[in-house]
Amino acid sequence: MNWPQLLSTRRFRAKEGDIVATVTPSTQEGADALRTDFHIDYDRVVFSSAFRRLGRKTQVHPFAEHDHTHNRLTHSVEVASVGRSLGNRVGMMMQAGGLLPQGNTPSDIGAVVQVACLAHDLGNPPFGHTGEDALRDWFRNPAHARYLETLGEAECNDVQTYEGNAHSLRILASLEMYRNKGGMRLTAATIGTLLKYPWTTLDERGRKKFNIYQTELPFMRRVADELGLIEQGSDRWARHPLSYLMEAADDICYALLDLEDAVEIGLLGDAEVESILAELTFTESTAAWQAQTSRQRCAMLRGMAIGRAVDDVAQTFITHHQDLLRGEFKGKDLIALCSPEVQNTLEKAKELARTRIFRHQSKLMTEIAAFPCLGLILDLLVPAVHALITEGRLNTRQSLALEVLKTNDPISRDDTLYEAYMKILDFTGGMTDNAAARMAREVSGIGMI
Repeated sequence: MNWPQLLSTRRFRAKEGDIVATVTPSTQEGADALRTDFHIDYDRVVFSSAFRRLGRKTQVHPFAEHDHTHNRLTHSVEVASVGRSLGNRVGMMMQAGGLLPQGNTPSDIGAVVQVACLAHDLGNPPFGHTGEDALRDWFRNPAHARYLETLGEAECNDVQTYEGNAHSLRILASLEMYRNKGGMRLTAATIGTLLKYPWTTLDERGRKKFNIYQTELPFMRRVADELGLIEQGSDRWARHPLSYLMEAADDICYALLDLEDAVEIGLLGDAEVESILAELTFTESTAAWQAQTSRQRCAMLRGMAIGRAVDDVAQTFITHHQDLLRGEFKGKDLIALCSPEVQNTLEKAKELARTRIFRHQSKLMTEIAAFPCLGLILDLLVPAVHALITEGRLNTRQSLALEVLKTNDPISRDDTLYEAYMKILDFTGGMTDNAAARMAREVSGIGMI
């Protein structure tokens, strides 16, 4: 792989069954444009409805009652900030080493990573990863097997494996802005950087994590060709090198900021956080330090730890630069090859979160409730869609159910069953926590009282 291709600003759209290049907006704005192509990408994500919905989606604590805990929106903004710092640092190091293509600046690297970070969670369903599990479980339930009988293997895998990463790509490439005509039409560089798992469910790894539904596969083949991503199998590519920076920014933020949230809601003490971050920070126990609130002390330590981690990850990226370009990077991720201090701190933070935060009683109850909540919605929609596509007739309840979907993307008899099910997953996965809970309550009949 090479950087001139990897930083392609070309955009694509669907036209008459093919994926074709489209006009580059910054070219239209002229040579003195105030926005680069990557800044245009950023603006398109920020102003999308999918991005706004993240404000009511779970990060760690569903329906959090504390004003300072993170939701998916604040998490995404913070990951984007760290990603920009990582990208800028790597860009400066690439420029110093003569690796940056002519016409690109270090801030271009920062901007690409920033946009990918901003968009990386757009496809997360209500209730976070528990919501993913709930949607998968419904379609994998043997009692519902009859709804999938006519689907092909890849289509069945897609429907049974709701994946937030794949739905993020689907939102960008198909659903937002130019619906079914290229979506947001972001640059190829941004799309490539977004993909942590550039393969489909037919790949041996695809039943766990993947980034490409069959619906976006033609689009992704064109983007991969434009970027020069190395083919590693049928519809499987080596990752874009900058995707490793996006992944590192996400890991740094959720490891460290989950601890900050836990202090905010009283699950951890600030002394425990100080102990976790000790390897990456230095503070003197002065009277001024002790006079600060727990929130202030945690914020200061978190900032110091993130700064140290950014330095380490950027250096690790440059150290393994050639392996990344050859698609031969052997590490699980960049953090796995960072200094022991960074590795130990982030792993201890994650372990503390697993044992003290993720399994807390208040969180467990809401996660358990996510299964019947999303199940009620699918119980309503799937039978109605199946009847429409396979039988062409509906009972009264099924007709009413299809009216619900008309506000999103109406289902017609011209749709295949797979296309119709993907529209259901678009609708259900796109709901906020609040909207899903309200709809489940209403369709159950309890909301009538």
